[in-house]
Amino acid sequence: MEKAIEMKGLRKSFKDTDVLKGVDFEVKRGEIFALLGSNGAGKTTVVKILTTLLKQDSGTAIVNGFDVASKPENVRQAISLTGQFAAVDEILTGRENLIMIAKLRYLKNPRQVADDLLKRFGLTDAADRRASTYSGGMRRRLDIALSIVGKPQIIFLDEPTTGLDPEARIEVWKIVKELADGGTTVLLTTQYLDEAEQLADRIAILHEGRIIASGTLSELKKLFPPAKVEYVEKQLTLEEIFLAIVGKKEEK
Repeated sequence: MEKAIEMKGLRKSFKDTDVLKGVDFEVKRGEIFALLGSNGAGKTTVVKILTTLLKQDSGTAIVNGFDVASKPENVRQAISLTGQFAAVDEILTGRENLIMIAKLRYLKNPRQVADDLLKRFGLTDAADRRASTYSGGMRRRLDIALSIVGKPQIIFLDEPTTGLDPEARIEVWKIVKELADGGTTVLLTTQYLDEAEQLADRIAILHEGRIIASGTLSELKKLFPPAKVEYVEKQLTLEEIFLAIVGKKEEK
């Protein structure tokens, strides 16, 4: 399968702190790829480099076939980014937010584009309310809707469900799955291990600036002995796998 994203030997430092220490991973086109890590592991730095918001010190990053350092404009045409906090204009209504982005992307009939997305994301009834009146879940849905105006090929979701209640998180999960089912490549960063377990086709664990494990959930489970069978078989959860891998690295 064709690669949508490829990183090799990526390094980034801020003053005397090495944040990324040679990060390598690849994301296949059309899959949901979860990048797991604790606070300070470097997840947001990776996303900023891949979305051309930050330059790496060394190494290469290829997105949609283009080098992010030498061809940033080509990369930006193919991607969209949803950050940790909803980037909506609170003065505008939901409809006005979407129309504005559609116009900035030079799309034909921006009002129709807005109406279609409002319907898809369950925001039609709130379309003409200011975004400042939206709940956290509604704001996040609007934020993701804004991200897919123009149908970008690759979407970066940087901790998209941080601060959301369980019901709103499930709504976002449903949207992410629908995007991938439609052929969109999704790179997701998260601290919620159940989120990666529910959504991701493949998972990478970033710890202290390095990828220390990667693969499908099944492949990660194979790194550990089979579950013990007593009365029922207890399968390892992704949370248990994550904590065990991180703990082993810290012991060395």
